[in-house]
Amino acid sequence: MNSENSKYSILPNGGFPKEIGEKLDLKAIAFWSASGFFAENDSFWKEVKWASLDYDQQPWKHEPRQITFNQAVDEFATIFHSTIARDIKDKQVILPLSGGLDSRSLAVALKHLGVNPYTYSYQFQGSFHETKYGEQIAKQLGWTFDAYNIPVGYLWDKIEGAARQNLCYTEFSHTRQVAVVDEVSQKGNLWLLGHWGDVLFNDMGVADDLPYAQQLSVIKKKILKPGGTELASDLWQAWGLSGSFEDQLNQRLDQMHSRIDIDNANARIRAFKSLYWATRWTTTNLTYFGSSHPMSLPYYDDEMCKFIMSLPEEYLADRRIQIEYIKRYGGSLANIEWQEKKPYNLYNFHKFRSSAHLPYRLIQKAKRTFKEVTSGKKLIQRNWENQFMQGDNPAKLESWLFDNADFHKLVPKRLVEKYYERFLKEGHVQWSHPLSMLLTLSIFCKQNKFKL
Repeated sequence: MNSENSKYSILPNGGFPKEIGEKLDLKAIAFWSASGFFAENDSFWKEVKWASLDYDQQPWKHEPRQITFNQAVDEFATIFHSTIARDIKDKQVILPLSGGLDSRSLAVALKHLGVNPYTYSYQFQGSFHETKYGEQIAKQLGWTFDAYNIPVGYLWDKIEGAARQNLCYTEFSHTRQVAVVDEVSQKGNLWLLGHWGDVLFNDMGVADDLPYAQQLSVIKKKILKPGGTELASDLWQAWGLSGSFEDQLNQRLDQMHSRIDIDNANARIRAFKSLYWATRWTTTNLTYFGSSHPMSLPYYDDEMCKFIMSLPEEYLADRRIQIEYIKRYGGSLANIEWQEKKPYNLYNFHKFRSSAHLPYRLIQKAKRTFKEVTSGKKLIQRNWENQFMQGDNPAKLESWLFDNADFHKLVPKRLVEKYYERFLKEGHVQWSHPLSMLLTLSIFCKQNKFKL
């Protein structure tokens, strides 16, 4: 991956630093605990830093052109096809294929280029039939497709290996690919991945002239996870750091966002997410793919990023370009249900927000309730439900949280107990992120020697 990073704006440094330090950077870890990723060039270690970001790199100069929407779709297709054709030459492509627009657009491009990939999708055991969307797309195109079930508690046997791959720079409870990547990697020799398309080809949901201070508020809501600020504040106090985490967070976000010289609020927030979040969170999880084969990341490409920054914002809103591209080049693939807007496809998805959609939602809720009552099991919808609940998951989670003496040198046991109790009694959704971060810290402490 490192040899090809020059073509990727969102991979400026080739991933996280592999060096191990001695003294922990507690302020950096507090930010990481709240957001799930490290800020700027921070790492776990005071002595170890990511390579500095280039805030003036050309792809993030916002210079919208006078261009029609049809021209924009045509330009996208040209860039998209040429980028993919360049990367996949003489390769056997492996394409994860879901019900979203990013992977579907990749399927359309491969169809246009006459390439037959190996495709697959996965779903949780005892969950919804997620794999049906990818299967329908592959079937229409005549491609090989496999559907995988992610078993309950799949991660415990793999978690230390996963930690050695990403050095704990992100938490593990969301990485379903860990369960299947070893098997799937044998089906080809290049990953074609649609990461970050959903950010580049959408607006940020704000007015273009949103004032700077309000932009910072929007960014906080986007990057801070439920329960994350509370955990970071508690760690800040337990470690005896000066001031407050909230003040430090506000200062840091201001420092980061002020470096981006863009007037349009949507474009500026998109650049913030791409410069910081993509490089420090999304990219870190790419290690699970990149450890076996090279990757093609068309939405990370320099030309794609430059193209995005040259478009009127109205063309990017509501995924318009990707939708129109799939309609033009994908033929009947646009008729397949869009998972995010089910049961609608790319021609009638506008009904999703209409009153006509209400009966469907009520019927689906009734079906879920009936299925859960008759089976006696709650349907798994989220990664932490698969990993922290049911069977022997709680016992294995508790072992990592409470039986690791090295971990408790960093995080007081009383604090771990506080968040575990909150998870059990006050709401799984609100407190699942803090639990995931504490689990990751526990594994980090087992695998690393450190000084406070």
